[in-house]
Amino acid sequence: MKTSTAIVGGIVAIVVIAAGVYMVDVDQTEQGSMPDVDVSVEGGNMPEFEAETGSVDVTTEEETVTVPDVEITTEEETITVPDVNVTPPSD
Repeated sequence: MKTSTAIVGGIVAIVVIAAGVYMVDVDQTEQGSMPDVDVSVEGGNMPEFEAETGSVDVTTEEETVTVPDVEITTEEETITVPDVNVTPPSD
């Protein structure tokens, strides 16, 4: 059941992305321009900082742990999924 939910979720995500890309047609109708700006600045000063940092020592060691022995079996199953046809807007 989880696999079919993941498949349907993936298909829905693809449809949303396709709709965002193909279902919107944007045409520029007017040129844009930057505003005219006069800027006068004086030199500044960057702040100074002192920082002391600690140290981190990372090592490895071997430990014995109990892990489960799991067997997985798979089988094919036919499920119903949505069929989506996307038609982009014409130019």
